[in-house]
Amino acid sequence: MTNTVFTGPFKADHVGSLLRPERIHQARKDNAEGNLSDEELYDIETKEIQKVVDKQIEIGLRAVTDGEFRRRFWHIDFMEHIGGAEGYIPEEGYSFKGMKTEAYHVKNTGKLKFNPDHPHVKDFILFRDIVGDRAVAKQTIPSPNQFFMSGIRNKEIYPDIFEYAEDVIQTYKDAVQAFYDAGCRYLQLDDVYIASLNSEDISFLDTDLDRQALIELALKVVNGALEDKPDDMVVTTHLCRGNYRSRWRYEGSYAHIAPVLFAKEKVDGFFLEYDDDRSGDFEPLREIPTEGHAPKVVLGVFTSKHGELEDKEEIKARLKEALEILPKEQICFSPQCGFSSTHHGNELTEADQWNKLKYIIELSNELL
Repeated sequence: MTNTVFTGPFKADHVGSLLRPERIHQARKDNAEGNLSDEELYDIETKEIQKVVDKQIEIGLRAVTDGEFRRRFWHIDFMEHIGGAEGYIPEEGYSFKGMKTEAYHVKNTGKLKFNPDHPHVKDFILFRDIVGDRAVAKQTIPSPNQFFMSGIRNKEIYPDIFEYAEDVIQTYKDAVQAFYDAGCRYLQLDDVYIASLNSEDISFLDTDLDRQALIELALKVVNGALEDKPDDMVVTTHLCRGNYRSRWRYEGSYAHIAPVLFAKEKVDGFFLEYDDDRSGDFEPLREIPTEGHAPKVVLGVFTSKHGELEDKEEIKARLKEALEILPKEQICFSPQCGFSSTHHGNELTEADQWNKLKYIIELSNELL
């Protein structure tokens, strides 16, 4: 197995983030209190990434990540290092089921452009070297559409949302190329914004465009960002409904977006959340092409929100439903989301996390 020739997503895959070990939590605390330098913190993170890469390979994953161990949030750590963007602390966090998140957001402070010295590109090079030729090094970044979440675009800088969209597209074109040049051949775009467009409550939008126009714009942004993608780079997207300390933000099926995004988004795979009733049924999957460039469909029928293992017979029944719509060669398994989309982590143990991933690998080998 090398990092350049493969057919990902794999039959057993995972979204990306993993529970931060206690050593990282303590190191971050020590760093914040001035008792540990930035360099010492980085070194501790690197050592823990080495361990978590070894563990992923040990249990049989063919694509591995750095667990997002250097990030506090799955998206903002990347976005705040884009030129024309800045992280800040708002008055309150996002509303999730049963709680509000830690307050941290990103705002548009100037014309958007990719930062050639973006730390995540440099981090990937070290991560790639840690993985070597033992597995595929998968990089996760927020989708370009995350820049359309409410409260980010500065309307004084970008009064025209379509001008804003063009700069987002170019920013991500440059980002994709930068990761490719760094050796990345498996890139994942994590997207809560698109999944949120399925919600019946779209009061978060701060534009005059209606739902359908926003869906069309979201398609244009992703496809535009991938227009120059090298042929030997696989790009997938994860459509998330929110994942914070085992809570969620949005609910609803993929029905609203499927005719546009499932049918026309030029990605090589869709990581989809199907771990509970709020996710809807598999009917929207009928919009996904099964001929020509047929993207893989990674069914997140396993949850990352708790450690209990799913009933095997229920998984077999869900797979049978999906096989009425898609051919088996197009289907993969994964958790519905990461185990630690933010530094807080979901409410399960590291042992639970590894047992869940091993179970997914076991069932994918048996059923797919």
